[in-house]
Amino acid sequence: MGTMTTRLAPSPTGAMHMGNIRTFVLNAVLAKQNDWDVLMRIEDLDGPRVKPEATNAMLDELTWLGLTWDGPVVIQSDRAERYADALNTLIDTGVAYPCICSRKDIEMAASAPHAEDLGGAYPGICRGRADTVHASGKPSAWRVKVTDEAIRFEDHIHGPVAFTLDKTGGDFVIVKKTGDAAYQLAVVLDDADAGVDAIVRGDDLLDSTARQMYLRRLLGLGPEPMYWHLPLVVGTDGRRLAKRHGDTRLAHYREGGATRERILGWVGATAGLWDGQLREASMDDLVAGFDPESLPRSAVVFTAEHDAFLRG
Repeated sequence: MGTMTTRLAPSPTGAMHMGNIRTFVLNAVLAKQNDWDVLMRIEDLDGPRVKPEATNAMLDELTWLGLTWDGPVVIQSDRAERYADALNTLIDTGVAYPCICSRKDIEMAASAPHAEDLGGAYPGICRGRADTVHASGKPSAWRVKVTDEAIRFEDHIHGPVAFTLDKTGGDFVIVKKTGDAAYQLAVVLDDADAGVDAIVRGDDLLDSTARQMYLRRLLGLGPEPMYWHLPLVVGTDGRRLAKRHGDTRLAHYREGGATRERILGWVGATAGLWDGQLREASMDDLVAGFDPESLPRSAVVFTAEHDAFLRG
């Protein structure tokens, strides 16, 4: 097998916290261990949540940590024409349809009799009603029809995984009402066009992988990538690390005097190195010691001890 290609794909919706940093660093470590090419992609399609100043800040922070990448930075918002072409392909093949449902419409459908049979999936309100949707004059999103076939893949962290899309979300949005490509469609096309075949990301995206594999097959995009889904970093309440857990931004710790070695040491300790003992480390230490087989399979709890260590 020749050189594989991975990507770092931050979203400029705010400052990166330690959960984001852990994923990006471990992605870089796996790339160095396996001699992968590394691409940088800015995923800036999240509408009003995108903060223009965040892109340069993220690139600066990742560079400060010692991460590198090959070639120019790809910006998703520059690729609208490519996404539109793919939507037209899916429309022409009859698997995409317009949808004017609001969240309230979907919530009302979910409270109807026998809605429990849907398993929380989109109930297909607009499927087969394209003429009615267009006649309404309302802005429409576009959804792709799913089937009851199980989508199976082998994850290099979690092992064999399977999702049945009609039960886990149902027909999903591929283009938003704003006309922007939704995450699932954009990521599939970006990865396929760039030849990305090694994807490392958080395990909250395991079910997204099934949707993306399904889209790849519909679009005939060739061999499917290999996947490493890393357990998330969570607060002591078990919820994904966020502002509610205090200030866990990398920028916060940098401003407080934390060194790169302290940040990398925390990543290593939470990834199964040094029996979990917090210590400073270099990227070379992580590359030499990290073993995906020894990575804890459960979520990493960000504790007061972690915070104190990072504060120095």
